[in-house]
Amino acid sequence: MRAVVQARYGGPEVLRMGDREAPIAGQGEVVVRVAAAGVDAGTVHLVEGRPALIRAIMPLRGGRVPGGDLAGTVHEVGAEVAGLQRGDEVYGVAEAPDGSLAEFARVRVSRIAAKPMGLSFAEAAAVPTSATAALRAVRDAGRTSAGDRVLVLGAGGGVGHFAVQIAKSLGGSVVAACSAGKAAIARASGADHVVDYRREDPLARGPFDVIIDTGGHRPVRAMRRALSHAGALVVVGSEPEGAPLGGITRSLGAAMADPFTRQRLVMLSSSEDAEALRDLAALVEAGELWPIIDREFALDESAEALRHLGHGAGAAKTVVRVA
Repeated sequence: MRAVVQARYGGPEVLRMGDREAPIAGQGEVVVRVAAAGVDAGTVHLVEGRPALIRAIMPLRGGRVPGGDLAGTVHEVGAEVAGLQRGDEVYGVAEAPDGSLAEFARVRVSRIAAKPMGLSFAEAAAVPTSATAALRAVRDAGRTSAGDRVLVLGAGGGVGHFAVQIAKSLGGSVVAACSAGKAAIARASGADHVVDYRREDPLARGPFDVIIDTGGHRPVRAMRRALSHAGALVVVGSEPEGAPLGGITRSLGAAMADPFTRQRLVMLSSSEDAEALRDLAALVEAGELWPIIDREFALDESAEALRHLGHGAGAAKTVVRVA
């Protein structure tokens, strides 16, 4: 099969198009013929090997195919797989080292679900990782309910624009903070108010019942001051370049302070599974969730896709067309 191959850690320039043996479905797995693959900040981190600990715990022996999110059709069904058959349209997350930037990818049945009706393959590939993180942040960790005032920091990004939509679906009133260049994305996602963080401090509009922090590097103490007495702060990610722990410094600080306050301070831990993918599909089919795609690239343009995505510079979602 044709695939993007990564033999060493580094920038997008380390990626090469090549031929690779197609994966074989193991027990509890399927092989998907990939139509489209979604890429995000996590893909960039894994290609670059950030933080440095990644290079130690995930050595590139023999290379690998990068990418996780995908949408396509089931090509091969492994042993002990029920409810899926060849030709089914699905979306989910590929199993390393057989990533999604390839014509075929191996996927556990626990991380795959039927493609949402009404979405193209490219749109479906934009959903799994980012929308799952938003769902876990807004619904599960933030416990957003009708009437809550919700602030989404980084509302023009991949997780952020889904967080706005999910908060609205739960009845929240949403203030979306992003740069002026991404304001249209936040508005299209249904935000009640959009704030250009370069001209106005969005925290000044508090108090908020829920703050979803996906970008901006703001200190935890500053965000806590903008919370109601029993509000929830969910730190999804975003750290300055070169942060030694690679994006969890503030998350750890929030988790350590949580036992000593009435506020809920949550370090988000998100993983994709079939149940979350089915919940997201239900939101899509109800018209309450929709991916916004900023750019699409061809498979042989995958390096350029990651370069475009950059370090927090990408807007909404970036997708690679495979078929």
